[in-house]
Amino acid sequence: MADVLYVGLQDDDKIVSFSLDAGAGKLVPTAERPAAGAPSVFAVSPERHILHVGYRGTPAIESCRIDPASGALTSLGRVATEHPPTYLATDRAGKYLLSAYYQGAYAAVHPLGSDGGVRGPALDRQDTAPGAHSILTDPSNRFAYVPHIFRQNDNVLEPPKNIPGPNFIAQFRFDAATGHLSHNAPFKLDPPGPLGPRHYCFHPTLDLAYFSDEQGCSVTAYRLDRASGTLSVVETTPSLPADVTVRNTCSQIYLTPSARFLYVGNRGHNSIAGFAVDATTGRLTPAGHAPTEAVPTAFGLDSTGTFLFSAGTASGRLASYRVDGETGALTPLDTYTVGKRPAAVLAVALSR
Repeated sequence: MADVLYVGLQDDDKIVSFSLDAGAGKLVPTAERPAAGAPSVFAVSPERHILHVGYRGTPAIESCRIDPASGALTSLGRVATEHPPTYLATDRAGKYLLSAYYQGAYAAVHPLGSDGGVRGPALDRQDTAPGAHSILTDPSNRFAYVPHIFRQNDNVLEPPKNIPGPNFIAQFRFDAATGHLSHNAPFKLDPPGPLGPRHYCFHPTLDLAYFSDEQGCSVTAYRLDRASGTLSVVETTPSLPADVTVRNTCSQIYLTPSARFLYVGNRGHNSIAGFAVDATTGRLTPAGHAPTEAVPTAFGLDSTGTFLFSAGTASGRLASYRVDGETGALTPLDTYTVGKRPAAVLAVALSR
């Protein structure tokens, strides 16, 4: 399977795509597609046939069919949203598209049509709080979580605005038959301090979820009770080297497909922090920091976990790295100029 890498250029109103040379790790430009409205977030369907795009400038969600041979995108239509979607994810069955709204202070669920495209209006909306930053269903597809950051509008290129955020994780039950969310008990989970949970991922075999902490500059592991769907804190691990005092916030978080390594973006320190993941306990051990482009809000791994691609929203460039399969260390490969404010990065294995 060949990978295609999509990059959403928020200030250029387009999506650029690259083919990946899996041997050398080289990216070859393949297409530029107009995407009016400031594309800023991506999600792919479980079978990798559909790319869902969230727009920040003109709030909307668009679904695009992925050509299985070339990776070219064909629009299946857009649905307008009241606020810009901050995060998109399909449920595990690929029947619904879940979304979180930072400014709107809610989460929503849209149905997906027989062609895989998003349909409107939303069939469910759950009001939470400002700073709602992501939403995913757990591996059982029965629960979902919406983390909320500790401080709002926290741009590391500016002094802190000190606008309080709610700093909690909303816990939901998810009905995979109807697409509806309902409050779990307890509904609010408070992190161990002013961490600002932002994005998260699930361990594929252990009962664990890992959250990037935007203001805490850390990763917090939570135990997932598979019966009740509730989370409980296990431990928090810093994402910055010791004694670093630069203004910093964390961004996205990813596990390699092998679950041996985990990565989180540091915005301000401008690095990708790596962690080795214990196969038995899931506990994290720091595995170094790779300098990267300024303000790495978006980054991602290829489908095999061999390469990592990090976009600098402040630089307009994309940095590529090879992942050491034994240590998790990142070796720099190339840097590509991609355009104004690359806000979304996603590698998709073409399903030929």
